[in-house]
Amino acid sequence: MKLNGTSSSTPSNGQTFTGIHKNGNYNDELVDELGDDHGTTSIDTPMREDAFDLDDDLKVDLIEEHFREIMNILGLDLTDDSLKGSPRRVAKMYVKEIFSGLNPDNKPASTLFDNKFQYNEMLVEKDITVQTYCEHHFVPIIGKAHVAYISSGKVIGLSKLNRIVDYFCKRPQVQERLTIQIANELKRVLETEDVAVIIDAKHLCVSTRGVRDLNSTTITSSYSGKFEQESTRQELLRYVAQPSVGL
Repeated sequence: MKLNGTSSSTPSNGQTFTGIHKNGNYNDELVDELGDDHGTTSIDTPMREDAFDLDDDLKVDLIEEHFREIMNILGLDLTDDSLKGSPRRVAKMYVKEIFSGLNPDNKPASTLFDNKFQYNEMLVEKDITVQTYCEHHFVPIIGKAHVAYISSGKVIGLSKLNRIVDYFCKRPQVQERLTIQIANELKRVLETEDVAVIIDAKHLCVSTRGVRDLNSTTITSSYSGKFEQESTRQELLRYVAQPSVGL
């Protein structure tokens, strides 16, 4: 079974499945199953080759039209003052804000500096805000990221760590992919394998629908280079566990 809908199988009950379709109709059971499956997607965000043929303004116009139709189907009165601007607001939010990280032109520039202080211990940036959207249900994933690296002779500004996290958050995501994408970008920018990323987040697709568990969170991590050593990893985890400074 593949996510692209091209493979098929014949179960013992004789039903024929092709992707998310069953006997010519949507297979809701399989759609829900794939929505809970975080293991069969790729490290790269699934994007079409023509994803940027349309400019942002045209995307806003088209999404506005389609979202207006969704609201109409739901039976909402689009002549109401509170609702009539919603299709435009949602379209602009999608393209210009919460999914702006889909466009590589929006990737933050990261200038490398020489490590003139000769600081060779790990640097940890804790409690970076994670606000992204589950690509299965398009509802928020909210939490914290902790990133760390050990300089190989180069450093970047502290705010760039936050900006890199934010960039990869601004797209439909699964948490596992988000963790790996942040780690890979930090390794690329910092020119070192000595990078760690930990994300602890609440999925609103779990807390507001389906099982409706209000308390659970999901933790994912990526350790590479020196962070694969148990002693280095434990040092990082001690820093993460320390209470944060309140201002």
